[in-house]
Amino acid sequence: MKITFKSVIATVLITFGLGIVAHGQTTKPIKLGYTSVDYILVQLPQSKQIESELKAYEAQLSKQLQDKSKELQDKYAAYQKGEALMAEPVKADKQKELQDLQARIQEFQQNAESSMQKKQQSLLQPVYELIQKNIKLVADENGYTYIFNADVLLHAPEGDNLSDLVLKKLGVTPQPKTTTTPTAPITTPKNK
Repeated sequence: MKITFKSVIATVLITFGLGIVAHGQTTKPIKLGYTSVDYILVQLPQSKQIESELKAYEAQLSKQLQDKSKELQDKYAAYQKGEALMAEPVKADKQKELQDLQARIQEFQQNAESSMQKKQQSLLQPVYELIQKNIKLVADENGYTYIFNADVLLHAPEGDNLSDLVLKKLGVTPQPKTTTTPTAPITTPKNK
């Protein structure tokens, strides 16, 4: 018996099609929604407190950095002032001291950035967990199979935006959405 390529393809397509139909009849329909975690976060009362704590922490780190930089400037000015009168071993010692201080300042800057990120993460993590918990509750209550973050969507119907439902679940009255229009059209420069 001779089997042709076309008959094999037709058989595979029919089998695959029947599998999809059978699968579609046995599972519940997929319902997709989306939310903006940033939109929710900004409207939560905790966000102002977190922002305030982060600004205070940043100011503290910045003050320490300024103090260290001022110390370096003062020592460098003193070095320049007395450099002509210094013996070579003293001069080399002062230069090494200035280089070490500069290295400590750079290390402090790196550690401060890392510390700031850890502080931000430690303050935001419980809030993100609370938001995630409430997104799941809203999804379950409204029959959504998948919820996406709006940041990854290029287009979606506004009716599938669950952000306000999540805010209400969190006990927050959503702020009215404002739309802004550009005051002047954006133009690109013409090549001459």
